[in-house]
Amino acid sequence: MIAIAMTETHGSAGTTAATRRGATTRTRTTRPTGRMTIFTIDHAIGPALTSMCSPASQSVSSGVKIGASSVETDVIVTDRADYIGSMWTDEVRKLKRERNAVILAHNYQIPEIQDIADFTGDSLALSRIAADTDADVIVFCGVHFMAESAKILSPDKTVLIPDQDAGCSLADSITAKQLQQWKDEHPGAVVVSYVNTTADVKALTDVCCTSSNAVEVVDSIDPDREILFCPDQFLGAHVKRLTGRENIRIWAGECHVHAGINGKELAEQASAHPDAPLYIHPECGCANSAIFLAGEGVIQPERVHMLSTGGMLDQADRDTEGTVLVATEVGMLHQLRKRAPLADFQPVNPQASCRYMKMITPEKLVRSLRDLRDEITVPEDVAAKARQSLERMIAIGTPGSGE
Repeated sequence: MIAIAMTETHGSAGTTAATRRGATTRTRTTRPTGRMTIFTIDHAIGPALTSMCSPASQSVSSGVKIGASSVETDVIVTDRADYIGSMWTDEVRKLKRERNAVILAHNYQIPEIQDIADFTGDSLALSRIAADTDADVIVFCGVHFMAESAKILSPDKTVLIPDQDAGCSLADSITAKQLQQWKDEHPGAVVVSYVNTTADVKALTDVCCTSSNAVEVVDSIDPDREILFCPDQFLGAHVKRLTGRENIRIWAGECHVHAGINGKELAEQASAHPDAPLYIHPECGCANSAIFLAGEGVIQPERVHMLSTGGMLDQADRDTEGTVLVATEVGMLHQLRKRAPLADFQPVNPQASCRYMKMITPEKLVRSLRDLRDEITVPEDVAAKARQSLERMIAIGTPGSGE
């Protein structure tokens, strides 16, 4: 059985962390590498019980944070362990019935969380699904802005996120204060915001968009009106290229994971797999490179598919065999492989993993349901304005499959 032990050490750089399971103890001193120091301990350890009553036996990965005074260790059994299906999953289902809860999981969550969820998908689609259910409690396994969107669309429901610290670098790349200042500099401009934004930013937005309908939203706006597009610069560049609009100003924000999937990696992978289709999320740093390479004939244009996460699943219904290259967060591979099990889905960048998405663990999901912890609240005035920007988007046309 495989177990992952996450050890958080609070102290200064150079703190010695110890991992104990059964009769085996290993210690290792961390190196000061900045705000966070990560190290890995791999060794055989004897069976023991975790807080989830799950026996651990083999490899332990420990992450050490600088700046605290105690060590806390949690063990999570992965889906490679047979035991996982009979303990925490049963507890989740029991608590879900007791709470009349619905569990939503974004496509970038770890496989265990995706598999226990009632619904998987992108944040907007999930929020709309939850709003139509009779559940009293929504548990959103994703990042903070996603749970906010669920609360905006379901103001009378209790919305929980298993870890309040699960943030988003893209949503954090523009604040309400920054957007207001930008609007003041361009009076009369129409603000179009990607759904991957905070509630406060949505409240200052004229109309939201998703990656699948951003072009449609921008095309619906008077061509003589200036547009302020935020926060993702790569999606903004994609929209500008397809609409041909010159009067669109683009905020220089990015998702650090998608921005890290670059053109060099894409070119290398495309060359190594000359017949493979390319699924590219518009947030990716390689998006413009893909268009350029296709235009130059380096990659056949018909191989390049610019897709939202939902669009990738739809395309997988057609690409049912052979190798497919995927440029997005690696959690998406789980749903793609379930959709087309005979195809070989390979990440353009295997390291494109969002640490915020991976903060949602089985233990935290159980705790959230059991204790109703980490409830999301949005002030009524903010929620009302943010809801209008989402409703305007829906009125323009279908938001498709979201991010």
